[in-house]
Amino acid sequence: MSYEETTRGGARRGISPDGSRPSGLTGSSTRDGGTTRNYAASRPRALTRGAWFDLGAVALMCGAIVIGFAPVWGTPGYLIPTVGGTVLGLAIAWLCAWRRWPAVTVAALAVVGYLLFGAALALPRDAIAGVIPSLTTLRELLLGAVQGWKSFVTTVPPLASFPELAVVPYLMMLLIALVAGSIALRARYASWALVPIVLGFAGVILMGTLDVALPVVQGLAIAIIGLLWGGVRAMGARVGTHSISTEQSREATRRLTWYRVRTGAVILGVAALAAGFAGPALLPGGERVVLREEIVPPLDMHEFATPLSSFRYYSEDAKEAEILRITGLPEMARVRLATLDQYDGVVYDATGKGGATGTFSRVGEQIVTQAEGTPATIEVTSVGYDDVWVPAVGDLTGVHWTGPRGSEQSLGTYYNKETETAVALSGLEPGDTYTLETLLTAPPSEEDLKDATIAEVDLPATEKTALPGQIAPKTAQFIGDKTDQAEKLFLIRDALEAAGILATGSEGAAPARPGHAAERLDSMLDDEDMIGEEEQFATAFALMARQAGIPARVVMGFREDDESEERPAGEEWTVLGSDVHAWIEVPFEEYGWVPVDVNPDEDTKVQPQPQTKDVPKPPVLEEPEPPEEPEQNKAGSVEDDEQDEADNDGFDWGKLLVILLAVAIPLILVLLPILVILAYKARRRTRRRNAEELSDRFSGGWHEVVDVVTDLGTSVPRSATRREGAGLIATKHETPGTLMLAHQADATVFSGRQPSQAEVDSFWKEVDTVIGGLRSSVNTRQRIAAALSLRSVRARMAGGRGFLAACADLVRRGPKEKR
Repeated sequence: MSYEETTRGGARRGISPDGSRPSGLTGSSTRDGGTTRNYAASRPRALTRGAWFDLGAVALMCGAIVIGFAPVWGTPGYLIPTVGGTVLGLAIAWLCAWRRWPAVTVAALAVVGYLLFGAALALPRDAIAGVIPSLTTLRELLLGAVQGWKSFVTTVPPLASFPELAVVPYLMMLLIALVAGSIALRARYASWALVPIVLGFAGVILMGTLDVALPVVQGLAIAIIGLLWGGVRAMGARVGTHSISTEQSREATRRLTWYRVRTGAVILGVAALAAGFAGPALLPGGERVVLREEIVPPLDMHEFATPLSSFRYYSEDAKEAEILRITGLPEMARVRLATLDQYDGVVYDATGKGGATGTFSRVGEQIVTQAEGTPATIEVTSVGYDDVWVPAVGDLTGVHWTGPRGSEQSLGTYYNKETETAVALSGLEPGDTYTLETLLTAPPSEEDLKDATIAEVDLPATEKTALPGQIAPKTAQFIGDKTDQAEKLFLIRDALEAAGILATGSEGAAPARPGHAAERLDSMLDDEDMIGEEEQFATAFALMARQAGIPARVVMGFREDDESEERPAGEEWTVLGSDVHAWIEVPFEEYGWVPVDVNPDEDTKVQPQPQTKDVPKPPVLEEPEPPEEPEQNKAGSVEDDEQDEADNDGFDWGKLLVILLAVAIPLILVLLPILVILAYKARRRTRRRNAEELSDRFSGGWHEVVDVVTDLGTSVPRSATRREGAGLIATKHETPGTLMLAHQADATVFSGRQPSQAEVDSFWKEVDTVIGGLRSSVNTRQRIAAALSLRSVRARMAGGRGFLAACADLVRRGPKEKR
């Protein structure tokens, strides 16, 4: 019988008005072989031996989760933040369970512990003496808790190159251990502690890589430990319901418990071995799903100008200038600035939108790749190079910045594995140095390519209206009726080389306009003498190949010419502006993406014989006369420039929305539990105040007083009558008005008559007065804690009704509360 169900008006024998029992009527004895009463309900579980069993089980299951960070981190360095976060979370859970602090206090203590120990466990680099948090450490801990998750799944592993990302596994394991430990030590149904463990296990898998750690071992360890621990706790809960026990019965219970543990361990162990061997054979071998393979990092490549637009600068203005110094290269190697895969009629640009265009992901000193090749170490020094595109060679396996701005550059280095293109958000400047770890492969010969098969690859399509008008007819002229893809590719190349004149910018060479827009290419292709630089020829070659159904992309970079002075492999190569080149790449099934050059001579060549006699003519469209523009809108006017600047300086609403969400979401997560608790208690009071029967409003008023006292920390015995509870409350809080309320409630409830509304209002006025006196007897901090406390809710659940029944009372209209 709960304190809410007590209906007797008199005091129970053996219980004094202050809630104490006479020493002779306790029902307990200390004599040998006698009976003893189980006081587990009044003693925190954190102070029992069972608490160590709970904490040990949770720690072992957290250890199984920790193993999952090994592949994504790449080194054993992940153990310090993950194990440290687990120990810290369990320690906070035990301390709060011992002191029986409410959820708000637990959350506050978790935040303090996260910031206090985060320096030593996750970010020792900027900490004072590697232990004490500095202002920089606190800032990184706070930012990492919000932004680190995105960086964790969008950065290319191994993540050991990014020590600031240790905040994520540290915080994740702290939260898992804290929630699981708190549930295990405080909840009525301790098995709910397995929920955060399972969610954490799934989270580590989603945040990991396609390379697995020990998923079968992890899963089986969590399952076996969880089932054994949950079974023991459930059995202990059943045994604990008996209030009277003897020493013999307790010994028999201990023997039975360990017998069941041993038996269960053997059964689960056999089942685990069977599942470990049979599971992989029976289950379908699906691909592992991880977030980093699904999420496209938010790097907009259109923010960077295509390097192809600077081709003329290198080939003419900086022709004799030193651009780079590179050591470790093989002979006749190519240095890539950027791979360009989308043409919009104005420029050839890099997209990085997934698929064959790849994605740009943040990388560090180690890059995991499936590519094969000869390992090489390339050292690069920027002499006159100034751009965001990082000169690179081969398939990178690591980038190590060694210059004075190395720490800044390492934080913003992005790499696209598909296109082998690297970008440094802080850019490169003269004097910067870095080292590339890469895999090099020798390109196949042209004879091998002619016998190979061109692969089918989906590249971003170019709008027909953006294509130069001469591309389609010239492509048809060059390839004729050939059907073999490799043959068509080299026919186009040969025709461009035969008909083209290469403008090198040197004295006496043919002049050419810069740029590779559609109008510039049309002008070159329509001319009897195709005069242009490699910028135009490579762009035209790629577009013609695409027109013929051949996937192709443009690459700009540096390479040594056949006429260059012979350089032994590995020795330093001083890259000049004249070493700039542009070429295309085509995918072959046998070799992957292979470079193909188009190199017209500087002298005029004889036009090749067309493959077809009838050369299609490009459609001629009559352009309408442009309307007369007002004088103030002429190109180059000051008004236009000011208008363009005003348009470009428009307010960034998207950025504002991101900032608002970044602030609002954490705020909502913090305030939502508080609002739910306050709303629950307000609804509970309203339900009692407006019960259908007027007599129930009296009992409801008394329940409100008892709930307030319970939230203030005073436990009223469940078996106590109203008058006994009133005596206990009056003694504890020095509020004698509770005795009068209890008498009035008993008199009304058991009188058999219905009170008037005026009597109800007068009674609830007294209830509010008593509650005000109770709250004024404690300080402000205790009043706030009581308002957010769930002790009264747990007390109602302990009465056998359960949480769902308590919640159901709030949505029913006018329920009748037990007296």
